[in-house]
Amino acid sequence: MSALKEKNKYIATILAFAVIPMSGLSTDIYLPSMPEMAKQLGQQESSIQLTLSIFLISYGFTQFFAGSVVDAFGRYKISLISLALFVVSFIITGTTESVMVIYAMRVIQGALAGIVVVSKRAFFVDVYEGVKRKHYLSIMTIVWSVGPIIAPFIGGYLQKHFGWQSNFYILAGYSFLLLILEFIFSGETLKTKNPFKVDYLIKEYNMMFRTRDFFYGMLMCGLSYGIVIFFNLCGAFIIEHKMGYSEVVAGYVSLFLGLAWMAGGFLGKFLIDKPFMPKIKTANYIQLAVIIAMFFASFFTNTIYSLVAFAFLIHITAGFIFNNYFAFCIGRFPDSAGIAGGLTGGVAFILTSAVSYGIVAVLKPEIQIKVAEGYFVLAILGFLVLLVTKIRKANI
Repeated sequence: MSALKEKNKYIATILAFAVIPMSGLSTDIYLPSMPEMAKQLGQQESSIQLTLSIFLISYGFTQFFAGSVVDAFGRYKISLISLALFVVSFIITGTTESVMVIYAMRVIQGALAGIVVVSKRAFFVDVYEGVKRKHYLSIMTIVWSVGPIIAPFIGGYLQKHFGWQSNFYILAGYSFLLLILEFIFSGETLKTKNPFKVDYLIKEYNMMFRTRDFFYGMLMCGLSYGIVIFFNLCGAFIIEHKMGYSEVVAGYVSLFLGLAWMAGGFLGKFLIDKPFMPKIKTANYIQLAVIIAMFFASFFTNTIYSLVAFAFLIHITAGFIFNNYFAFCIGRFPDSAGIAGGLTGGVAFILTSAVSYGIVAVLKPEIQIKVAEGYFVLAILGFLVLLVTKIRKANI
């Protein structure tokens, strides 16, 4: 497999940034289409919501070993194979009428997303050094968050004019375009391949799981992102089915809340030099206060404006907490940053999918007060993690 040519380094970098949002695009573009999918496929809401949770579980699980895979077999070949399989899986998803086939494709797509994201994250480490590396990795974090912001906005219009299948055809076309451009302009950036050693991975993971602050950090990442996914699972059904708005409006709401998540991330970077635990506790207290206010406000108002206004503030705090803890976890083991990042992402996304889907399944949120209850459960779980962290430190 040919190595990346120096003259193509800039184009390959742009392509890497184009691949990074694939996970967000794959999860969020069809959110406004969920109600219509349930109707056309003759399924319960929970069955369609499960397609998102399945993707996230697969995406998270893959990150446990994706770093070792791309270290052993290279970045370029793995990326090409993944993009090719993306094309096939998205076409199958768009053409099938079987929800079980869609489940199978979502498992495959989650795994492929985990591999390509880890592969492109490693690309920046391979190609750049020093200040440039930090610069591009910082941009990568921002670009990753763009996918969930713009995807439902696009998906709302696709659903309105072309139906739910069009979301997956667009993803197939996007993947095919990236595949062609990657084949032409990119190349292998891994200089020395490392053997795939399962025993080494298990040893490293065991050590990291035993490190308490890192373990609690992974839990906080999962619970924080769970707030976003919780709304994604129920939001479109509430806005379209219960409030009577169109799929385009549902797309705009997701766009607005995606901006809230990004704003929380930027706020986390802005306050990066402030003491860690005090700012996390403050964010958690503010989050709880807003959720309690949302709960009581639900007795007086239950409009799309009140729902989105409260959700916007809550998602800012969630983005803030996630950004701080994710950066902490990745930097906790500087000599094993790749493995730490994979483990953090794996645990966080598996926890996110399990907890958010479980809350939606139990509460079946259809009105604002039920959404507030779901938020409250997630915030209280985060508060308990912080409380345990404080007790553990007091006993050391």
